[in-house]
Amino acid sequence: MVASANEHETGRTEAGGVPGLRRGLAILRLLATSPEPLPAATIAARLGLPRSSTYHLLAELHDAGVVAHLPERRRWAVGLAAFEIGAAYLRHDPLERLAAPALTRLAGRIALDVHLGVLHGRELLYLVRARPPRPSTLVTAVGVRLPAHLTASGRAILAGIELPQRRAVLGAGPFPRRTERGPATLRAVNATLDADRRRGWSIEDGEVSQGFASVAHAVPGPEGTAVAGVSVTFPHHCDPPCGSTFDQLAAQVARATREITRRLGGTPAPVLASDARGVPAPG
Repeated sequence: MVASANEHETGRTEAGGVPGLRRGLAILRLLATSPEPLPAATIAARLGLPRSSTYHLLAELHDAGVVAHLPERRRWAVGLAAFEIGAAYLRHDPLERLAAPALTRLAGRIALDVHLGVLHGRELLYLVRARPPRPSTLVTAVGVRLPAHLTASGRAILAGIELPQRRAVLGAGPFPRRTERGPATLRAVNATLDADRRRGWSIEDGEVSQGFASVAHAVPGPEGTAVAGVSVTFPHHCDPPCGSTFDQLAAQVARATREITRRLGGTPAPVLASDARGVPAPG
């Protein structure tokens, strides 16, 4: 079949569609809903696509950053650019609107400042803050951006994404410090994030502002990928860090993130036994 002049100019078929675009979006949707990265052969089989076309489409999507290649596993996953597109949509209103009630309740429960932030490149962008009736701690203003690798919320998000996406976000550095604390190399950052992933939540202590610490949990969206982080900030003057209340505060933050995830249409993480504990004043 000979393509029409109009088809050459617009890329559209006579039926009004753009097959390459539709197939690329189908691949992206499949990867986004898959619980694990997929081989190209599986993608082709599930979508009924020729393997040669599938490899070509994956290469184009990879160049655009919306899919990531895991060469050691010969599999494909959702890429950083797709994650950023989803985060941009949420920034336009839904996330802030749906999260605000849970953040307000959390601030009232623990009498501490609460923030919600999203990744914006290598930085954490603060979208929402909630303060208790009698605020007494340092608060980061909405709209402020800080290096994601130093903030508790940034670490919580980074710890929950696949390694290729993490590499795409962080690059090779540099990794600036704001105080004398905090990871300053890619190796140190990855070690911190791996520890956070095993623990299930993130902590920064004196790395953003001296004398203050934060704990954070990631907020999984409808597809299970972290779309934001919720953190609480409090004075903390132990040296070396004692962290006597970190786990109890983290349990309270987890309670709020589960509520936000439900409101976003996702499946919350299992309830922690420590959620029922009272939270003493941080020290």
